[in-house]
Amino acid sequence: MVTVRSVFHSVIEFLYPPSCPLCENRVSTHGELCSDCWSVFNWITGARCAKCGYPFSSDVDLSLDTLCPTCAAGKCELDWIRSACVYDDVSKVAMLPFKHCGKTKYSLFMARAMIWAMRDINVDADVVMPVPLAYLRLCKRGYNQAMLLARPIANALGVKMDVNSIKRKYRQSMGHKNAMQRAQNIRGAFNVVRPDKICGKKILLVDDVMTSGATFSELRRVLLNAGARAVYGVTFCRVARAN
Repeated sequence: MVTVRSVFHSVIEFLYPPSCPLCENRVSTHGELCSDCWSVFNWITGARCAKCGYPFSSDVDLSLDTLCPTCAAGKCELDWIRSACVYDDVSKVAMLPFKHCGKTKYSLFMARAMIWAMRDINVDADVVMPVPLAYLRLCKRGYNQAMLLARPIANALGVKMDVNSIKRKYRQSMGHKNAMQRAQNIRGAFNVVRPDKICGKKILLVDDVMTSGATFSELRRVLLNAGARAVYGVTFCRVARAN
C-alpha cells in the first residue's frame, strides 16, 4: 500500500541521494558510511573486557567473561560499558567536527555503530539518558552531541529518553586534564532534579567519547544515590591505552 510517507521518502531519496557523511560517495542508505570509510576505523570487534568493553590485544585468545585489570579490581565506572571504536587519529576526524563544529549529520552513523557495539549485551535499560551539558556550554555550542546520539538509540531500543532529570553545572573543559584532575573537576557537577524519574530505573548513559571514565563514574554515583537500580553506558569511541 502506497502511503503519503513512502511517497515523501521516495521524493527525498530522488532529490537527495544517500551519500557517505564523511566522503560523500554514494551509499544505499542515508547516514551510513561507505565501505572505504568504514574500513579505516578501529572498530572494537575482537576480544574485550566483559564489563567495560576495553579492547584486548588481537593476538590474545580470551573467554567471553574475561575482565580487564580495572574491572577485576572492582573499579569499573558503570555496571557495563560498550564503545564502538577506539579514539585515535581516524575517529577524531569525525568526532571533533561532530562535537565542536556542527557536523551533526555524523550522528546517525555514530549511533548505528553504538547500537552495533551493544550486540553482545542484553540491554534491559528502562531509560536512555544523554550525558547533559551545562547550560552555558549548550548555548555556546548550540546542541548537545550526546542527545543527538541518544535519540536513535532510544528509538532502536524502544525506551524513553530522559533529558530533564539531571542538570549539570558549568566547569572548565577537561580536554587537557589527567585522570585525577578530571575526577576532581567533575565532582559535584551533576544534580538530580527529578528523583521520581530515576528511582528504581535501569539507565543507559550515552556520550560521544570516554576518556578516563570520570564523567560516567560521577553520574553513576549521583544516579545510584537517587535510587537508580543500575547504570550502563555506551559511547561512540573510547581512549584505549596500552596496559
